[in-house]
Amino acid sequence: MAARRALKAVLVDLSGTLHIEDAAVPGAQEALKRLRGASVIIRFVTNTTKESKQDLLERLRKLEFDISENEIFTSLTAARSLLEQKQVRPMLLVDDRALPDFKGIQTSDPNAVVIGLAPEHFHYQILNQAFRLLLDGAPLIAIHKARYYKRKDGLALGPGPFVTALEYATDTKATVVGKPEKTFFLEALRGTGCEPEEAVMIGDDCRDDVGGAQDVGMLGILVKTGKYRASDEEKINPPPYLTCESFPHAVDHILQHLL
Repeated sequence: MAARRALKAVLVDLSGTLHIEDAAVPGAQEALKRLRGASVIIRFVTNTTKESKQDLLERLRKLEFDISENEIFTSLTAARSLLEQKQVRPMLLVDDRALPDFKGIQTSDPNAVVIGLAPEHFHYQILNQAFRLLLDGAPLIAIHKARYYKRKDGLALGPGPFVTALEYATDTKATVVGKPEKTFFLEALRGTGCEPEEAVMIGDDCRDDVGGAQDVGMLGILVKTGKYRASDEEKINPPPYLTCESFPHAVDHILQHLL
């Protein structure tokens, strides 16, 4: 790993770190204001596929977070970019609220399968249709492979188990575009002028947020909100740079020890 440099950028996960559905993590808005008072670039990086970037931004603004659209980098953005590069026609297994982020992408007579979090579409008939496309040679693109995520009513299955089922059934391997892929973190930093060794990532997912960030050379801070479960920090090697109670505590540490 490259030598540590002065901190210039902070990447922040959204769901589970700043908010859980329509409830903000206590103190998160004020902590973000304090972080903005420091001389760092802030980017919000999310694997969410439940809603478009615009809907996500509106949700955050209703929760009184001071965030602009150009600060958000989503796995939907990364997936659309890959589809345009490959020039394929996807079968989109995503939540209907995420479809605006694919506007203009040709989807008739599909020759690729894109899978995100789509509970309404995860039934036998639809998955079997995807299975047959893959058997005919269509590429499988996973927006991410999260095992589970946090909802108001508790933990819930993410898209990962369904991606893995299709991989298993078709003896193929998905191209993953979201966290923890290295390209996702590097794309999120693109345009900031910052190297990974000058950045820190804050998130509630030990593997996807912290492990993925540390794999490219960032520091990783794990927060005990959202999907966090006891001993999660033991699931990756090296362990998180820091494990703390919540986003406000992570900001306190950054301001006191990393700047």
